[in-house]
Amino acid sequence: MPRLVAKIEAILYLKAQPLPIAKIAEYAGCDREAAEAGLIELMAAYAHRDSALEVVQTSEGYCLQLRESFHDLVQALIPVDLGVGALRTLAAIALKGSIAQTALVELRGSGAYQHVQELVSLGFVRKRRQSDGRSYWLQVTDKFYQYFQVDKLPHPFDPSA
Repeated sequence: MPRLVAKIEAILYLKAQPLPIAKIAEYAGCDREAAEAGLIELMAAYAHRDSALEVVQTSEGYCLQLRESFHDLVQALIPVDLGVGALRTLAAIALKGSIAQTALVELRGSGAYQHVQELVSLGFVRKRRQSDGRSYWLQVTDKFYQYFQVDKLPHPFDPSA
């Protein structure tokens, strides 16, 4: 069985979002005090190693993140031709697997129409008319999975199947 510190590290890595102590303890199968001690040990280990990652406490909880000194790589590796809004729209489509364009607009606002047009032209999103003809189904394409090196999300639901 892995040590608690390694288990907490795996939890933070897999969740990829800030987690409160209570959730970390729940996922690790330990009490809050043990989770706190494990986090302190993990934070100290990252502080003393020459690593691109660090464990930090945010207002939402603890997370494993890239150190500030490596943020220039984010700019180099994430497509600069996509604005933050288009990236968020793409993320919403990817997380939903398949979403009606009308539902996406409700979620993201009217700017989503322009984002979808841009994402379709770049080949990251596929757009298919719904059977009732009122809207479109939106799905990420294989190019999305390859470009962003994502293989953990479930492949999109095919409403025509």
